[in-house]
Amino acid sequence: MKLEDKIRMNSLYDIYGKLLTEKQRMYYEYYYLSDYSLSEISEILSVSRNAVHMQLKNVVNHLENYEKTLKMLEKKKKINSLINQIEKKKISLENIKKQLEKV
Repeated sequence: MKLEDKIRMNSLYDIYGKLLTEKQRMYYEYYYLSDYSLSEISEILSVSRNAVHMQLKNVVNHLENYEKTLKMLEKKKKINSLINQIEKKKISLENIKKQLEKV
């Protein structure tokens, strides 16, 4: 998995993690946050590697679907971009208002 993909998954998890079940969060945290392999997780949870793979695939699909519907990460990126522009004074107040109305 590419670093950008991992960062995106962690950002989605930060935003939508509370919407997942406890079991889904557990699988996610072992794999993405604790960096355990599928085999290690399967041993810990006494399930097959395939079961771990399917659970993780399911969790990723849930996170992506939440983002597709709610677009919270997209909005967060737009707001952060505006904040950066404001800090660098590269944007006028009128432009800020227009951009915020779009969010």
